[in-house]
Amino acid sequence: MARAHLDRLIIDVPDYPEAGVVFKDITPLLADHVAFGSVVGALAQAGRDASGATVVDKVLGMEARGFILAAPVALELGAGFVPVRKAGKLPRATHSVSYSLEYGEATLEVHRDGISPGDRVLLVDDVLATGGTVAATRELVERCGGTCVGVAVLMELSFLPGRAAVDGLPLRALMTV
Repeated sequence: MARAHLDRLIIDVPDYPEAGVVFKDITPLLADHVAFGSVVGALAQAGRDASGATVVDKVLGMEARGFILAAPVALELGAGFVPVRKAGKLPRATHSVSYSLEYGEATLEVHRDGISPGDRVLLVDDVLATGGTVAATRELVERCGGTCVGVAVLMELSFLPGRAAVDGLPLRALMTV
């Protein structure tokens, strides 16, 4: 069901944010209550075991569209939500990691106390492209003493090397393009 919603409601926007990039606009999906709920439920499956029990303590969402997806996934799982922000956006002590994007470079930060030692963490984002965001976020989790148990994304761009950056973590992609 979630896949049908993705096919119908995600719109390609060519040459955004720069020439040659096809941006995947998820705002029509978010505006559809039934579709959004279906996608949140499907992403949350990455934080459950075979019996349906929650196996994560925290769900991390990467700025910015990852926030929109990860917060309701955390609620669905009964877990905490932790935002991973661009540099300079968090007000207290942070860990930071710089990495390469599909079309540039960025630095991500997480509050040092956002993840406790031993926390089991699910990473949630909209798109897995080069994998830089996932790799950087995983490093942030590990610096806090947590353990990444999986990655859940709306879509994986198969023509880019993102899967390699996941490096052994279970990956749940609702759509592969």
